[in-house]
Amino acid sequence: MIQISPATNADQDAIWAILEPVFRAGDTYAIDPDISRENALSYWMEGNHSAFVCHDGNTVLGTYYICPNQAGNGAHICNCGFATSNAAQGKGVARAMLDHALTTATTKQFRAMQFNFVVASNTRAIAIWQRNGFDVIGRIPDAFDHPQNGMVDALIMYRKLDE
Repeated sequence: MIQISPATNADQDAIWAILEPVFRAGDTYAIDPDISRENALSYWMEGNHSAFVCHDGNTVLGTYYICPNQAGNGAHICNCGFATSNAAQGKGVARAMLDHALTTATTKQFRAMQFNFVVASNTRAIAIWQRNGFDVIGRIPDAFDHPQNGMVDALIMYRKLDE
């Protein structure tokens, strides 16, 4: 049974085991593929990011963070980042984390969720977001230098949350 809970320092090894291959692949996140473990975990878990882990018993299947998209008068819109372990892909983990993130966003009184930089070639993620009510509200031409596809557009995706 999939459960989602706040990430703790004890989860860092499991989170890094998920983030490292995602970041090293360099095909979905605008993160330096050579990012250090320390910097990756700091990016994912510190500052204004609230990180979570999705697990089945003792096995961490995925992780996500939620944070305000902007400061001050833009803080009512949240942003998230998601990563799923290779072994858990296609098993509903991303969908479970998105459902949890939407509930968490509402609980934290965010009014909308925005993804600022969805690589257009990341079709699985785009399909999940669109099935869950996200609209493409912008396209940044040639924003991402994909390691296999060359220059790829990035999408800005948005969903208003229930009031």
